Amino acid sequence: MIRPADDLRPRQEELVALLHRLTHEEGVRPTIIEGLFVVRCNQPTPPMPGIYQPSLCVIAQGRKEIRVGDATFLYDSLHYLVASVTLPVAGQVIEASPERPYLSMRLDFAPAQISRLIAEAGPFAVDGEGSECGLTITRLDAALLDALIRLVGLLETPQDIPFLAPMIQREILYRVMNGPQGRILQAIAAADSQDHRIARAIEWLNENFHRPLRIEELARTVNLSPSTLHHRFKAVTALSPLQYQKQLRLQEARRLMVTEGLEAAAASYRVGYESPSQFSREYSRLFGAPPLRDLGRLRPSVRNILTR
Repeated sequence: MIRPADDLRPRQEELVALLHRLTHEEGVRPTIIEGLFVVRCNQPTPPMPGIYQPSLCVIAQGRKEIRVGDATFLYDSLHYLVASVTLPVAGQVIEASPERPYLSMRLDFAPAQISRLIAEAGPFAVDGEGSECGLTITRLDAALLDALIRLVGLLETPQDIPFLAPMIQREILYRVMNGPQGRILQAIAAADSQDHRIARAIEWLNENFHRPLRIEELARTVNLSPSTLHHRFKAVTALSPLQYQKQLRLQEARRLMVTEGLEAAAASYRVGYESPSQFSREYSRLFGAPPLRDLGRLRPSVRNILTR
């Protein structure tokens, strides 16, 4: 039974208060708990392309819009987001102000953690009608919210982190696995499944995005036919393998220009482009402006997000 939103409000306010105390500046901040990040924005942001690692994201205050390929996801403090695989996305905070800043937390997890949990707890009874997409939005429930608050609360009692954090993180993943996104997570963890092979293809692309992409070679690497690879890859990521690689290249080039001060031509060659003019055209389509103008318009807070 889903509790009414009013039943969650006192606990949500507790999470808001915690994140207020833990975030003093805008941006994404790592914490002393491995894999846990806290986020603050004092005003709405433009769409910001980035890479989502496998993770759980929960908004305490504000709203955000995520675009993956042609799909758009909107979520707020009543819902949580799970990225089951590494995905290029465009995220935009659409509700935030200095008086009521956008506050959220992110907990990264590794596929191996899911595999261990399944080995220990046994297969989860998940709905076969669940989403095939590697990004899902689910209504937040009281049990998961309570575990998240306990994990974030450990940041104020750091002496408890080594003993309690691993247990709470395991509980959080257990509760996520029992939700609608459990089907795709369990499929990815199953070594003989097509989705597991798609996860391997995604891993290969993230490690080799600067290399020319040959679909037949990638299909052989993950033991799928080219047509199955293309179909299942798009179902999970909302992108074709070539579109996925292009976004990885462009986002890495942008990061190199922001963090290392590379010029556009040097960054384009570093990520695998042979033509600077093609790079500039595709960069403008993704980011809405050519490289020099795009970098000049980034606010310091946005730069801080891009460097993490």
